[in-house]
Amino acid sequence: MQERELAIPGGSLYYITEQNKVTVTRFQGNAAEVRVPERIEETPVAAVGKKAFLSRKDLRRVTLPETLEELGDWAFAYCDNLLQVTLPGKRIRFGRAVFLECAKLEQLECGRGRQVAELMAAAVRSFGAYYLLDLAEAGSGEWLEKWDARLRDVLYAPDREGYSRQVLCGEEDYGSTDLGAYVNGRRKEKVRLALLRCLRPMGLSEGFRKELEGYLLAHTKGGESAETWQVILEEHGEHREYYELFARLGCVRKENLDGILTDIGQAHPEMKAFFLRCQQEQPGGKNFLDDLEL
Repeated sequence: MQERELAIPGGSLYYITEQNKVTVTRFQGNAAEVRVPERIEETPVAAVGKKAFLSRKDLRRVTLPETLEELGDWAFAYCDNLLQVTLPGKRIRFGRAVFLECAKLEQLECGRGRQVAELMAAAVRSFGAYYLLDLAEAGSGEWLEKWDARLRDVLYAPDREGYSRQVLCGEEDYGSTDLGAYVNGRRKEKVRLALLRCLRPMGLSEGFRKELEGYLLAHTKGGESAETWQVILEEHGEHREYYELFARLGCVRKENLDGILTDIGQAHPEMKAFFLRCQQEQPGGKNFLDDLEL
């Protein structure tokens, strides 16, 4: 079947037409943003084929058409800098590992709002839970229960789980085989997910919220280990909602504040100023954090 080319800003889409439907077979170019049209030569675009956008390192954002019915195997795999994908607001078929190793994926938008978009992205980025890519059910009570059940499994999985496999595969495939570094990485991923869920709490039960907060508190600076603080410092020093949450939860304490300020140094002046206010009390002994809603 003849493959044809459609020029778009920053590159070209290649496609085939069969049974009055278009399948996008591949993309070539260096565009940071790609919008796949609903129709090509008056024919609806129904599929993005296997490996169509594989390893497009420049790609940041993709908008897919409402006419779409299927995303093929590994369609966006290894798009290292992909941040956002806008999907149709209906159920479509997903192939295997469509977003494999898309480590920066932040939003899978399907018309259900920001919270659902971020939770759906985390489902595939961190969980590999492609069963949660149900665009018709996303954001429903049942869907959120499934999401939280998967997070609970991750949260309570042993920190050493998977370490022996990494050692057997060797450093060339997975990086350091140091146990301490592996455990630290596992805890950081748990912290990232717990922070996200606390900040996007739609449908979050009070009991599970307390479990997540307890985990974050246990891993603040001066605690059992410091992964919560490490994630805030290394990844969210410019994101006020994250460091406000960190403070509201009680992760900033009189006994660890000096160390926190030392760690920040000159890197994040707004965050540092915010934490310095933690030392100040309003008239009547009321701490300013009391005015921030949990």
